[in-house]
Amino acid sequence: MNISTSFRRSRGPLALTAVVMLAASACGGGDAGGENNSGDGNGKLSGTVKIDGSSTVAPLSTAAAQLFMAENAGVKVTVGTSGTGGGFEKFCNGEIDISDASRPIKDEEKAACEEKGIGFEEFHVANDGLSVVVNKDNDFVDCLTVEQLNKIWKPGSKVNNWNQVDPEFPDVELKLFGAGTDSGTFDYFTEVVNGEGGASRTDYSPSEDDNVTIQGVSGSEGGMGYFGLSYYEENKDKLKALEIDGGEGCVAPSVETVQNGTYTPLGRPLFIYPSTTALEKPAAEKFVEYYVENHADIAEKAQFVPLNKEQEAELTKDLDALREQHS
Repeated sequence: MNISTSFRRSRGPLALTAVVMLAASACGGGDAGGENNSGDGNGKLSGTVKIDGSSTVAPLSTAAAQLFMAENAGVKVTVGTSGTGGGFEKFCNGEIDISDASRPIKDEEKAACEEKGIGFEEFHVANDGLSVVVNKDNDFVDCLTVEQLNKIWKPGSKVNNWNQVDPEFPDVELKLFGAGTDSGTFDYFTEVVNGEGGASRTDYSPSEDDNVTIQGVSGSEGGMGYFGLSYYEENKDKLKALEIDGGEGCVAPSVETVQNGTYTPLGRPLFIYPSTTALEKPAAEKFVEYYVENHADIAEKAQFVPLNKEQEAELTKDLDALREQHS
């Protein structure tokens, strides 16, 4: 099954449309996976799998869900987007089967789950990377620090000229383009740059369509924007990607630097957390196995950065351990 670019995680409304359609069919309360989470007597899976959490990871899980349901018509996988923290809250209350997370679970969240008797497994299924782009002909900036990005993008910022970012930069108007507020990319960028998801200056040109950002930045001498690394890779001929200094020196965005963890903080691992209760149900267990086994294809379809060889080996090891537990 071909997954369309509507699952691209930097395409907020399009990705969320698929998510909302799936989430709308979710049943609430009680058994997160539904009562009929088993085989149907003919060797076919049936039941429901409820996922919620990170809006950044949601398009990845949506792609996995669509692929899985295409092969297992009796299973309904729903995907919601209450944020990583919101997802863990629901997860630890036993409301969902799988929590999507754009960071590892926190100690206090582990404690909350333990208090409610919710056990879980952790699977690192993909990597995420954003690129900060400027006009292709921009010859005065190659690297920005996170502090400089914050100076530009923080709520209430009045920086509107490149020489306000650095006095050595020329007197060139700074025109900003970026993700719309419904996008997981917006949440991700604002969280790591401004310290809080959703915290951003509002006087920029937002769009849920990355092509609008490309047109804006490429058509403005002092333009700047941000979106997913994969989309930059598709448009290298039109834009210039900046290196980012997260405290250890300037690092260029690439699949390699995202995978090896040096492109910080705009590169990070992505996780799913299935509960041990959910994994006792055939539909949820098989979905998680499918997700893990097909992680590379799912990441590619959803336009995320795939795992490196070491990460893939660790994921395979985790899956083997899961199978041993349920054999």
